[in-house]
Amino acid sequence: MNILFTGVGRRIELIQAFRNASLVLNKEVKLYGADMEGTAPALVYCDYTRQIVGMEAPSYIEELLNICLTDHIDLLIPTIDTDLIILSLNKQKFENIGTRVMVCEPEMIQICRDKNNTFQFFINCGLHSPAPVDNWKNYTGGFPAFIKPKDGSSSINAFKVTNIKELEVFAGQIENYIVQPFIKGKEYTIDIFCNWSGEIISIVPRERIQVRAGEVLKTKITLDQTMINESKKLCKVFKPCGPITVQLIRDEQGVDWYIEINPRFGGGAPLSMKAGAGSAEAILKLLDNESVEYYTNIAYGAIYSRFDQSICIEDGNNTIKGVVFDLDDTLYSEKEYVKSGFRAVSKFLDGRFEEKLWAYFEEGKPAIDELLKELGRESEKEDILNVYRSHKPDGRSEGQRNKLKALNLITLIDDIIITDELGGIQFRKPCDIAFRIIATRWKLPFHQIVYIGDNPNKDLQAPRQLGMKSILLENNDGLYISSKNTKTTHNRKGLKFL
Repeated sequence: MNILFTGVGRRIELIQAFRNASLVLNKEVKLYGADMEGTAPALVYCDYTRQIVGMEAPSYIEELLNICLTDHIDLLIPTIDTDLIILSLNKQKFENIGTRVMVCEPEMIQICRDKNNTFQFFINCGLHSPAPVDNWKNYTGGFPAFIKPKDGSSSINAFKVTNIKELEVFAGQIENYIVQPFIKGKEYTIDIFCNWSGEIISIVPRERIQVRAGEVLKTKITLDQTMINESKKLCKVFKPCGPITVQLIRDEQGVDWYIEINPRFGGGAPLSMKAGAGSAEAILKLLDNESVEYYTNIAYGAIYSRFDQSICIEDGNNTIKGVVFDLDDTLYSEKEYVKSGFRAVSKFLDGRFEEKLWAYFEEGKPAIDELLKELGRESEKEDILNVYRSHKPDGRSEGQRNKLKALNLITLIDDIIITDELGGIQFRKPCDIAFRIIATRWKLPFHQIVYIGDNPNKDLQAPRQLGMKSILLENNDGLYISSKNTKTTHNRKGLKFL
C-alpha cells in the first residue's frame, strides 16, 4: 500500500502510528510526504518525499495527481485545514486514477471552515454552542468574551477579551472575526474515526490538560459516556469520511459547549491511537477491504505528555568517528548468494533446476516453493531450505555469518550486529535498535556516525531519524533496488551519494 500525506509538517507521531500499524498487521506499506520546501521534520520519517507547490497555486491539484499516478498512491490523507476543501472538490479526479482521498464532502467542510455555520450545525444536532456575532458592536453576550477568525485554526489570532475596549482593539486587528461568550470550564477533544461511509469505528474523548498554540501537550483519556453519545448524534448528521476532531468545553455546571470541528486528524489524534483507538490500523484494513469492528478496548484514564525533538534536515560538517556498513548488496552481492543457493538446491535435486529457480525468482515468486509444487515434493521443503541456507543463505543469522567469513570481515570490523540474533525479524531494518546498540558500544553521539547502505526503502530511514549521517550506495546491480527507485531518491534531502 502506498499512502501520501499532504501538509505533513510536524506530524511525526501520525507517521509513526501508520508505521507501527503496518508492522502489527504485517502489511507492506510505503509512506509518502508532500511538502513545498523539503524541510518538514515529519518527512524524515516518510519513505519518500515529494516536492510540490503550495495548495493555493493553480497547478497544485495537477501536480498531486501526477504524484499519485506515478507513485501508484492508494490513499491520500490531508493533514491541514487549508487542504481539505480543494481536495474534496477534486476527489473524483483522484478516484479516477485509483487514489482514494480520505476527506469529507465539500458541504461538510464548509460547515467546519466558517464558525457561524459550525455553531448552527451544533444547534441543529441538539447540542449546546456559544452563539457567535460577526460585528463586535452587536455583541451582547457579556464578558469575558472570545474573538477569533471565523475560518481560523490552531488558535491563531484567537484571544480572550475582558471588556468592550479590548474587544474593539482586537476587532480592528482580525479580519473576518467572530465574537462568542467565553466559556469557563475544562477543555476536551473528541477524536472520532469513521469508515468510508461514515459508520463510526472509534470515539475517544480526552481532556486537554495542557495546551500550547492550540495543540495539546498533555491529555487524559476520559471516555465520558455523555460525550460519546453526543458524538454519535453529531456523526449521524455529519457522516465523516475518516477522522474528525471535535472540540468542546464542559462548564462548571456540567454542560458541554461545542466549539469547533476539524474534519482531519488532529495533532493529538495519535494519542488516542496509543490508547487503543487503532485508526491507522483501521485505515490499512479498510484499504484491503477488510471489516473493522468498533474499537472498545481503550485505555481509560491514561495520561499522555508530549515533547519536542529535533531532526537533522541538512547534514553539517561534523567530524565522523564511526562508520557502519550494510552487508547485503553493499559489501557483498546478494544476487551471487541467491544464485549460489539455487545451484546448491538444484544439485540436491539432481542438478537440472537452477535456471527454473532463477526464473521464478525474477517473477517475484517464492522460487523453491514453486519448484517443489511443480515436482510434487512439497514434503521435502524443510530439507531443501536447509540446503539453501547452509550453503548460500537468505539473510538469516547462519547465512550472514557465512557471508562475513567469505569477506574476512570478522578480522577487519570492530563490531558486528546481526539483527535476527537480537530477537527475530522484528529487529531488522528499518528498526533502529541495532544502530542504538552500536552507538552505545562506541560511546559516540549519533551525529558522529555515518551509515552506508544500498536500499533507500529500508537502509536509511532509521539512521536519519536518529540524527546519523547517511550515504546511499548506488548499486544498480543490487537485488532489491531498481534504477527507478535509485533516481527517485536523488530528490531526498540529507542524503549523499557514492
